[in-house]
Amino acid sequence: MEIKQYKSFADFYPFYLSEHSDRTCRRLHFAGTILSLSFLLFFIITFNWKLLLAMLLCGYGFAWVGHFFFEKNRPATFHYPLYSLFGDFVMAKDIVTGKIKL
Repeated sequence: MEIKQYKSFADFYPFYLSEHSDRTCRRLHFAGTILSLSFLLFFIITFNWKLLLAMLLCGYGFAWVGHFFFEKNRPATFHYPLYSLFGDFVMAKDIVTGKIKL
């Protein structure tokens, strides 16, 4: 299977959203993103390195459960790691602003 190459994040984001059509998957992504940002903030305040591990586990763990059990697809992170990370934050922003339903 050939992997499509995206020239920009703007080209990638519609694909990203299509990979997150299941509401539970989006909710898990949103929870993982918010928790990860919280752990990052607490790390910056405390410099407790275990919080970075918690950040990664929440971010990827919640998202991958959403993909494997609800969306039933392979996370885009495996092929597009940076665009997928940006996609998580943009989708979270779109959820907070009401552009995407949670």
